[in-house]
Amino acid sequence: MTITEIKAADLPAIGQALADGIFANRYWLNGLEYALVDLGKDREFSGEWGEYGQDVEGAQSYRDGAANTIAMAEAGSPIAKLALEIGEGVFIPSVLELASLYAAKQAGEIEGFQERWYWSSTQYSSGSAFGTHFTDGDTSSTDKDSEFRVRAVRKILILQ
Repeated sequence: MTITEIKAADLPAIGQALADGIFANRYWLNGLEYALVDLGKDREFSGEWGEYGQDVEGAQSYRDGAANTIAMAEAGSPIAKLALEIGEGVFIPSVLELASLYAAKQAGEIEGFQERWYWSSTQYSSGSAFGTHFTDGDTSSTDKDSEFRVRAVRKILILQ
């Protein structure tokens, strides 16, 4: 069973094991604090964001990758469906969650990223979504029919 919450006092240091992955970052979302957990290169995969030309309602959040991923899957996105199949609470990071993974990689706290583009779950328009290049951190919108890497993550609620 995957943990869904943890006391702040029980959090490991960033870069250490947590919830079947590596603790990458603490962040706030909708008034709650979460731990972002990188599930590592073994759960990475490639694919198209999908739904090119379709405005995927509910996949525009710059912060909430979990909500974006569910909206993507409901619209038929192949990468969202693959991410959800990995396990409970797994999702494709939003553009800001992905940026925090890049920052953790640059700080040497997480590893295993290829020097390639990675999809976020944040849609930019009906034809494009945001991705980040893990060589230099460049983030931009790209056609949804491009094939990029996907790094699966989960979030754990931090209890005070």
